[in-house]
Amino acid sequence: MIVSPSVLSADFANLQRDVEMLNDSQAQWIHVDVMDGVFVPNISFGIPVTAAIAKHAKKVMDVHLMIVNPDAYIEEFKNAGAEYLTVHYEACTHLHRTVQSIHHHGMKAGVALNPHTPVAVLKDILGDLDLVLIMSVNPGFGGQKFIERTYDKIKALKAMIVEGGYATLIEVDGGVNAENAVLLKEAGADALVAGNYVFKHENPHEAITLIINC
Repeated sequence: MIVSPSVLSADFANLQRDVEMLNDSQAQWIHVDVMDGVFVPNISFGIPVTAAIAKHAKKVMDVHLMIVNPDAYIEEFKNAGAEYLTVHYEACTHLHRTVQSIHHHGMKAGVALNPHTPVAVLKDILGDLDLVLIMSVNPGFGGQKFIERTYDKIKALKAMIVEGGYATLIEVDGGVNAENAVLLKEAGADALVAGNYVFKHENPHEAITLIINC
């Protein structure tokens, strides 16, 4: 299981320290949530902070854009260190073009789905995606309750991936912990984003290891 701790739950006053903690952990990726206050009702990191994180990160930079008009910033996030760049289906009028642009700039392309969006909308583009991010909470804030319907969405998406013979990864973000990680893995998830569970745990390294070994 790939674990991608979300630095949205890190100590912003000690961000370098927390990134270096993740470098020393078993986490494979570092998840960066970018919010613009328009697509979601919160504002978080932008391009300069993403670049600052990348400067210290030794793990894969997994950047999740919760913004309107993500096409305007693809090259900037590439230059800021993103390796996986995930955009929202709900924010992209011409999704195929957006995915092509992400690949053109040398990054892996991901598409995120809000809780109300069915996985069937990705049928015609699934083969072009490196990653699908299933939101298991409504995007915008950490610490929300996990939406139980997520398991069925993962199973349905996994069936589409297997049927198409694709190598697309399934990532899940929101309310993830060591307990539901087991069920998420059984449903077909490949990568889990964990924020509060990792950074509020008395031993973040142990929290990460528990999810990896689920």
